[in-house]
Amino acid sequence: MKRQGIAEALRDGIAEEMARDHRVFCIGEDIGVPGGWGGAFTVTLGLSAKFPGRIIDTPIAELGFTGIAVGAAMMGMRPIADMQYGDFLFLASDQLINNAAKMRYMSGGKTSVPMVMRAPIGATGRGSQHAQSMERYFTGVPGLKVIAPSNAYDAKGMLKAAVRDDNPVIIFEHKLLYGSKGARAESGAVDATSDIPDGDYTVPLDKAAVRREGSQVTILAWLLMLHYGLSAAGTLAQQGIDAEVIDVRSLSPIDYDTIGASIRKTGRAVIVEEGPKTGGVSAELAAGIMERFGESLLAPVVRVASPDVPVPFSPILENAYRPDASRIIEAVRSLVQ
Repeated sequence: MKRQGIAEALRDGIAEEMARDHRVFCIGEDIGVPGGWGGAFTVTLGLSAKFPGRIIDTPIAELGFTGIAVGAAMMGMRPIADMQYGDFLFLASDQLINNAAKMRYMSGGKTSVPMVMRAPIGATGRGSQHAQSMERYFTGVPGLKVIAPSNAYDAKGMLKAAVRDDNPVIIFEHKLLYGSKGARAESGAVDATSDIPDGDYTVPLDKAAVRREGSQVTILAWLLMLHYGLSAAGTLAQQGIDAEVIDVRSLSPIDYDTIGASIRKTGRAVIVEEGPKTGGVSAELAAGIMERFGESLLAPVVRVASPDVPVPFSPILENAYRPDASRIIEAVRSLVQ
């Protein structure tokens, strides 16, 4: 066992998959520059020396290198593409949505696209064009798997499972959870470290995880909001409210079996996401819960999300914009009391 943050765990996971399978390579901007950081958040640091020729730096051309990854995957390679900031996925969307996601269907199953797209997201003082929560734009795309690990153990295990999967997978990683050090340390970072086993392991891409058991209300969250949800549940317990906390982590497909078991037990649900409320992942989850488990609900589903405005640049406004533990506590108390 060793204790690692998400950036370190991802780095080891990539290295292990590259050593295991010669078809695996990484492609993206500034991921192997000599003397660089190893991508924007140190995930690929040092890998170019270990795997010469397989850490491919590209120009600032997100559509181009995503297209290279899609084509390589169609020809039997297993690329891991690094989107420097998740916001830039808009530039690569044509390749991801019209090619990667659809190729297996359009070819009648004869062609697969086993590629991984890594994308850091979340508000971290970088302004509206480097701070969005991008999950909403891809969870409804047929043919794409979308995952969002909240701790280092899951990050490594889900990455390795994604590399081995025959479908395109987008991994959303929150910038405040990386645990990067030195020049890439993030102000306001949250501890997402885990004990990482020495042996090979994977984490399923279609399962949620119960992080805290409870009986009165279910809190559903992922990435940074999962940690805020756990913090809120601890405070609520001191106030006599027993909250169960579920790490959704698989955003497409959604594990309604695990979610349903919790809803049937608690009868109440609060869904927390960092992105704006309108049209978000929480809206899909709320609809799915109502359709499947409406008879078990003692009250309507409540959503906690950011307002429908761009992410502010001012740190004070950014903190006011993004949900926190106090807003989760308020939402839970409105349901239970």
